[in-house]
Amino acid sequence: MPLSIPAGLPVVLIRKSAYERAGLARAEIDSRFNLTDAEFRVEGGLIAIGPLPSDDMVGPMVEYLEGKGLAYHDDLFELSGNWPEWLRLYAMSD
Repeated sequence: MPLSIPAGLPVVLIRKSAYERAGLARAEIDSRFNLTDAEFRVEGGLIAIGPLPSDDMVGPMVEYLEGKGLAYHDDLFELSGNWPEWLRLYAMSD
């Protein structure tokens, strides 16, 4: 089932296989970036972190994930949220 991606705020998408390969822990990400349960969603092979409270969190989060061995574009991707409210976006991975 695709994950709904809301407009207005950024979301970081991660391949679940890359997340597991890197040995990432949700608790560490939640603590480091002060995330709530609603800001970490998993569906099939995709993890969505967000919507993030501000655009300023994207850079540090991407740097953190790259520091853990993930590659931007191949393992993770950021959607800015910069589209109109009337447009619905959904994401899924194969």
